[in-house]
Amino acid sequence: PSEKAFAYKMRLDAMSRQAGRPKKENLTPVESDFQKARTNEVLGAEVGESREQIRRYVRLTNLVPELLQFVDEGRIKMRPAVELSYLDEDCQRDVVDEIDMTDSTPSHDQTIRMRKFFEEGKLSTEVIQAIMEEEKPNQREKIVLRGERVRQLIPKSVPLNQTEDYVCKALEHYASFLRRRAERDSR
Repeated sequence: PSEKAFAYKMRLDAMSRQAGRPKKENLTPVESDFQKARTNEVLGAEVGESREQIRRYVRLTNLVPELLQFVDEGRIKMRPAVELSYLDEDCQRDVVDEIDMTDSTPSHDQTIRMRKFFEEGKLSTEVIQAIMEEEKPNQREKIVLRGERVRQLIPKSVPLNQTEDYVCKALEHYASFLRRRAERDSR
């Protein structure tokens, strides 16, 4: 992503410098070739990306090198990285430090909130830490039980909407059985 970002930025800069100049094939010298389209739309059409995607790539060029490397490695996705690109260098470095300390990256929602705090002048190291310490939905532990296997162990008389309660009660009974057995074995 970083190579694309810098390549798109260079192409956009070059296109905007020549925006007023007509191409050699254009025989009406007063009419610009970019008159009806934005440069990022023209570039997007050339490379097969949307105008918005071009804008996102170019925003990545505002990231500190460490964050850009996280994007290249796939540790941070494009949209959260774009939100982080609106922070100043000091705040971005604070985010890098927090990523290194917690070994977790911010979600898109977290980066949106960081940007909002930054724009309000309220983003500090403490705020970044508090946001990064939150448990993200994709980091919560999930227990998946396959339907066929579990359904064989549950009596047919238990309705589907009560299976969770049934499984939880069964696990509670099994846990108390294991506790009693451990106490008995320790005597």
